[in-house]
Amino acid sequence: MRQVFHDELEQVATDLVSLAELVAAAIRQSTRALLEADVQLADQVIAQDQAIDLRRNDLDARSVDLLARQSPVASDLRTVVASMRMSGDLERMGDLARHVAQVVRLRYPEHAVPEELRATFERMGAIAEQIVGQVGGVITSQSLEEAAAIEQVDDELDTLHREMFTVLAEGAWQHGTTSAVDVALLSRYYERFGDHAVTVARRVGFLVTGEAGAIELPEVHERD
Repeated sequence: MRQVFHDELEQVATDLVSLAELVAAAIRQSTRALLEADVQLADQVIAQDQAIDLRRNDLDARSVDLLARQSPVASDLRTVVASMRMSGDLERMGDLARHVAQVVRLRYPEHAVPEELRATFERMGAIAEQIVGQVGGVITSQSLEEAAAIEQVDDELDTLHREMFTVLAEGAWQHGTTSAVDVALLSRYYERFGDHAVTVARRVGFLVTGEAGAIELPEVHERD
């Protein structure tokens, strides 16, 4: 009976990794849509976000079922609870990819990002895809070292986000208020995407050690 339970726990972890892969595809496609003003690809990202939501709901339902049937304690209980919270963070990352796509849809046929900022957003998209890939790896390995490394990757996203606001605040902006708002929001979406990845790393640290402060990483709010 306990072997069945642990098999089910392993399946939850496998499905979390699959969820991270869906989120990686979403942020990759939404970034491409942003850079190319590709409204059809943006619409695909928006539509496919439902699959991420459904996968999260299924994971949480199975986790609740495990709690009800097995009454896990100690490390097993931490695994179930942490898995539910990680699925929420991953679902929110999918929402942020959808938000990027929605800006593309709103501004089509124009580009939402001015030409001189395209390279910055291309870099932000690449880092976001990298960081969610690392999240999937950490869920599998439960390595505290790999979890801590996610913070270092997120630091670059934070730096790019701050630089974007410096550009907007310098007074030399030539693209109007609407474009400035779009750029500020888009930068914020990528920055928050990284923050949720950091939170998953924190949850892995809790799962492994049972200590909330096992990895000194900043917490983010459950909803933005």
